[in-house]
Amino acid sequence: MDNRRNLQIYRWWALIYDRWVPLLYGRARRRAIALLDLRPGERLLIPGVGTGLDLPRIPPQVSVVGADLSPHMLARAAPKAAGRDVRLLFMDVQALGFRQASFDALLFNLILTVVPDGAAAFREGWRVLKPGGRAVIFDKFLPEGAALTARRRALGRLLMGVGTDPNRRLSEILDGVAGMTVERDEPILLRGHFRVLLLRKAPA
Repeated sequence: MDNRRNLQIYRWWALIYDRWVPLLYGRARRRAIALLDLRPGERLLIPGVGTGLDLPRIPPQVSVVGADLSPHMLARAAPKAAGRDVRLLFMDVQALGFRQASFDALLFNLILTVVPDGAAAFREGWRVLKPGGRAVIFDKFLPEGAALTARRRALGRLLMGVGTDPNRRLSEILDGVAGMTVERDEPILLRGHFRVLLLRKAPA
């Protein structure tokens, strides 16, 4: 779970993230937040909050914790958190410093294919999610059953140079997680390579 390379990459990304990412993924990110159906008084965790692009779209009555390991991304997020019930924390999302069952909802927007170990990041989020809580994932994945071709491997190496891995399968990230129901699974970009999912944790 070595984050050193990503820290260097996202120091650069912090400078341009807010300019380009909304153009490419704005609609999908809005859909991810809508699927959470957040309610007043709930507590939301955003692992990999980045520059805080999602913060202005979170209902103001929701308490938000945003965790990220890039100080440069967090610095960009701080103005978006001003005047809102938002805490921004310098934290590795692969090893969260929260108690079990601390949050009502999780928002994983474009993070599970960025961190070195996406499965570890998801398991940590699931650990701190309350029974009956829900999680939304928006990300790109290698389609289940698709071959990892030489061309796809070459594309993966290229994109990993800018901080993301397009060759992770969602099934590998979710593998072994108990008490989970997939309530929605929507293809949203690039013929389904990008998906938005709503997951529900079983009640206690």
